[in-house]
Amino acid sequence: MKRRNFLKILPPLGVTPFAVNGFSLRPFANSRMASVLASCEGVTDRSLILIQLKGGNDGMNMLIPVPHYDKYAQIRPSIRIAENALIQLDSTLPGNKQVGLHPVMTGVKDLYDRGYAAVVQAVGYTSMNQSHFKGTDLWLSGGDSSLAKNSLTSGWMGRALQAFYPDVYGAPTAEMPDPLGIQIGDPNTSLGFHTETQHQNAINLSGQDPAGFYSLVQTIGGAPVANVPDTDHGHELAYIMGVEQGINLYSQRITQVFNAGTNAKSYPNNSFANQLKTVARMIRGGCKTKIFLCQLGGFDLHNAQTDTVDTAVGSHANLLKTLSDALKAFFDDMDAMGLSERAMACTFSEFGRCAAENGTVGTDHGTLSPMLVFGKGVRPRVHGDNVDLNNLTNDNQVKNMQFDYRQVFGTLLQDWLGANPFVMEEALITDFTKLFMVEKAFTVSPDCYIGGRPIVQDQFRPAAKMALSPNPTGHHVEVTYESDYPFNARLSIHSMGGNMVVSNPETVFKGTNIFYYDLNAVPAGMYFVRLEDQSTGKAEVAKLSVVR
Repeated sequence: MKRRNFLKILPPLGVTPFAVNGFSLRPFANSRMASVLASCEGVTDRSLILIQLKGGNDGMNMLIPVPHYDKYAQIRPSIRIAENALIQLDSTLPGNKQVGLHPVMTGVKDLYDRGYAAVVQAVGYTSMNQSHFKGTDLWLSGGDSSLAKNSLTSGWMGRALQAFYPDVYGAPTAEMPDPLGIQIGDPNTSLGFHTETQHQNAINLSGQDPAGFYSLVQTIGGAPVANVPDTDHGHELAYIMGVEQGINLYSQRITQVFNAGTNAKSYPNNSFANQLKTVARMIRGGCKTKIFLCQLGGFDLHNAQTDTVDTAVGSHANLLKTLSDALKAFFDDMDAMGLSERAMACTFSEFGRCAAENGTVGTDHGTLSPMLVFGKGVRPRVHGDNVDLNNLTNDNQVKNMQFDYRQVFGTLLQDWLGANPFVMEEALITDFTKLFMVEKAFTVSPDCYIGGRPIVQDQFRPAAKMALSPNPTGHHVEVTYESDYPFNARLSIHSMGGNMVVSNPETVFKGTNIFYYDLNAVPAGMYFVRLEDQSTGKAEVAKLSVVR
């Protein structure tokens, strides 16, 4: 059986969800944790919690533009929030930064007053797409409406995590036992965590516990094989058993940290609050996952967005209250456990809503929307000004984008998680100016940046150099290696999930070495080619693309 047939029903290592605390959790794992300086110890413990507001959140009724209230009320006669009902976020701000919170968002107001919240106004990208599906894909892939970045097949989170830790094994290690990314609260795989080699390999096992997944794999692949033959069939068996082993190891680890953790504060009794409650408990239990992705749906409110009598209540109000109360509970909990320096949270939505209401007490698809950022390390402020309601497009859309969403994600990726330039480059976020969003005391110093390329280079001999040709390739590859002295080596080719597809001993001579490999039996995809000095264990790694 061809491997592609297995990919229809089996995921790569670390992509299958399983149940913890009643939620389907989907782990994404890539590699070992890089060592860092002792002064940078706290950086490796940090997590970023991304909160996807599905459906297109109405940012204008979440953050009311106080200086332009009259115009706001004019274009939203039926759904406007009463001026005497809104919550003044910060009366000390300059005039055009004055915003009023929706009346139900008392939790966000508390976090802002505590110094734990920031607002970023009018966020998006040039020529925003107003399709739910395409818009979501662009935010998760790190793309936009340009030809070059309109159809990215991988996610910025997946690319970043893979660049953070490029020596991929696809299974827990002693240095990094936790999956680098976890999707929680949604059984459908998010594009955000897909890498170039994982985007097609996902199945829905919502509700399956680790034992249930093990049984499923065993019934599909048969009983484990003690001695795997060096044949195409043997490679398939090794692949299946590798999936089973990696998933069960992560299942055990996540169960372990969940059981070891507790919560110090109570949470509202709803699905979204329980997602954050689970994240807090896992962090308390020792989990060092870098990115958590949570979700709150229901924001596509074309009608009945508010009550017709009291606009401060209704469907949108219920969602904003759920968001606000849960975030306050989470950071109250983290404070009580002494873990507030470990987490930062950020909201995003595929697009905002139209500036003017429609004829059914709702709002239609729009463009720009605000993002909210939370955490002890956040610099509390409003980035940007209120949108100009006197300068709308013909279809009542806000015209002037103030921030690209990748400025926000890029700031959090580097200043909070410590991404080095290589990680930023792989995430496709190098061309966007960062914001002063993370307090100086919490901003990661360049000396403490984490990422794959510098660490890998440190392991190589200065005189050694490896190159691959052709790359991409369809049928064969020549590995060229320059060395200043001879040694016995092992040349191996690994899938991005950690599966070894080729492994041969080689002799390296002083000078130019050329090794030829037939790749006709190797499936299309991204691979790592690794040449190791067997006497020292040091190795050089290069990326190889196999196409068909």
